[in-house]
Amino acid sequence: MNLSLEYKIREPKVILDKNPLLLLLHGYGSNEADLFSFASELPDNYYIISARAPYDLQYGAYAWYAINFDADQNKFSDNEQAKTSRDLIAKFIDELVANYPIDANNVTLIGFSQGSILSYATALSYPEKIQRVVAMSGYFNEEIIKEGFKNNDFKNLKFFASHGTVDQVIPIEWARKTPDILEKLNIPITYKEYPVGHGVAPQNFFDFKNWLAL
Repeated sequence: MNLSLEYKIREPKVILDKNPLLLLLHGYGSNEADLFSFASELPDNYYIISARAPYDLQYGAYAWYAINFDADQNKFSDNEQAKTSRDLIAKFIDELVANYPIDANNVTLIGFSQGSILSYATALSYPEKIQRVVAMSGYFNEEIIKEGFKNNDFKNLKFFASHGTVDQVIPIEWARKTPDILEKLNIPITYKEYPVGHGVAPQNFFDFKNWLAL
């Protein structure tokens, strides 16, 4: 199968007519094996697919978009690349639904860091394709969401967002703005913080698994 993104897959252990999908989106400089290490801990009835970001940084490291530095060491993101990746993820979901017996009405994105930022952008741009999002250690970046997204129908969308209080990569203040933004769009959000840096605390993992089971 020649799909838009490279990926790793764990087929469901419990086979239904159509199984739900958990699509894992890794962070900057990582690859599809990273979050896939969680796969054995995730519920048996899901297709678990971990996608590789399209931009190659060499040596097994990939990105959803470039992060550049100016002369003063200020970071800025390549928003055009981010939009391309957003649309690629949406297309990839369609391809997965076409090629595997996946329930198109039960698709969850699980993103970490840059993958989390892309999860917000993809879900809010294409809410008809995605029902739930677990956004860990990321933030909401309106500049990479489709224009006019506030007019979309979000009634089937909900979020679990989490962040480490001592995250040295993405400031906690950025994450704390997200609940207000989503509530204004009438999107339900569960927001949690953990006393960790830029990573996934064991309690974080436990909490989002429970949230998925609701």
